[in-house]
Amino acid sequence: MCKNPSMTTEMARGAARIDWIRSRMPLLAAARTNFADSRPFAGRRIGMSLHLEPKTAVLLETLQAGGAEIVATGNHGSTQDDVVAVLRERGMTIYGARADTLEQHERNIAAVLDHRPDILLDNGADLAAGIVGRGQGAGIIGGTEETTSGGLRLRDELAEAVPFPVIVINDSQLKAIGENRHAVGQSIIESFMRITNLMVPGRHFVVVGYGWCGRGIAQYLRALGGQVAVVEVDVMKAFEAALDGYRVASAADLASWADVVITATGQPGVVGNGVFDQLRSGAVLANSGHFPWEIDVPALKARAASVTTVDEGIERVDFPDGRHVILLAEGRMFNLAGREPKGNSLESMDLGFLLQVLSLERVATAANSLASGAQPVPEDIEREIASRFLAALDSAR
Repeated sequence: MCKNPSMTTEMARGAARIDWIRSRMPLLAAARTNFADSRPFAGRRIGMSLHLEPKTAVLLETLQAGGAEIVATGNHGSTQDDVVAVLRERGMTIYGARADTLEQHERNIAAVLDHRPDILLDNGADLAAGIVGRGQGAGIIGGTEETTSGGLRLRDELAEAVPFPVIVINDSQLKAIGENRHAVGQSIIESFMRITNLMVPGRHFVVVGYGWCGRGIAQYLRALGGQVAVVEVDVMKAFEAALDGYRVASAADLASWADVVITATGQPGVVGNGVFDQLRSGAVLANSGHFPWEIDVPALKARAASVTTVDEGIERVDFPDGRHVILLAEGRMFNLAGREPKGNSLESMDLGFLLQVLSLERVATAANSLASGAQPVPEDIEREIASRFLAALDSAR
């Protein structure tokens, strides 16, 4: 039977994108070669919830080379359908599509868990929460969590409830510096310019949160000529932001000054009615955190006179008083939104995904050596990856 021509074209496009990215990820290439010999995941089923895009495809290939059976879904709104087509063709069980609603995404999470995975590769702790809710923790030997938001959830909402070890990749100093600060900083600027076609120089930006992602966003905005202010409730981080040369104040105080507000906290409701009241007309609201809750979008739209879709990833929200604001990506993580989303740089994700695969290898081969619950990447893994990254940089020169 002949394949649907449009599906064949989509798969060819996805394969070409994956091939390009694979060629620029030498750390995962070396791990793939090692795993093909050692097969640390032989007989294991890895359940995954993570953005499904070309860089993630190379990660999954690496795990599959190590013997893993892959059952995965993307995150809401960021799935790239051409990549999904390729992964399915390569024998992986993949749920999800770019057009999925939040309700369908939740069904996709449930479908992954229905396969009863041995190991979890989680993003936002959705899988871990599902396992706890089902009482299936005894069937999991361990897993990893990619994000700040997921790490907070494991240590708060799910504290003491997860009976298996979860290595929080975002706790890694390597990820904090290489991916969160430099790669997120770069990708947020690229995405803002790509989605809105607005210039950075001279524009007033308010960055809400001065963790590693917030630091990077502020740094790269200022490097391109943006005027940057920071909102931070932690007094030590606020102190650091002030000495780094940024104006520091509350979100409500900065709202009337802001042309663009970008959230980077991992916390819900950090931009809400108190800020909406003060925003100048035309201000842009954007979120870089994993969950679409940092901007109180329901409250924003509840007060709107009208909401108009302007372009892919852009909504205009008109207020009864005549002001309007622009909301990017419906309040979801906007550096994987809009047309042709790229996300973080290839080099940073090569580094970050090597943290993933070596941490998952540790879970697969030595889970008994790890405590239950959320924990940082083992120090020996961090040091090994730092050495490999420096060697790869040197060999490329």
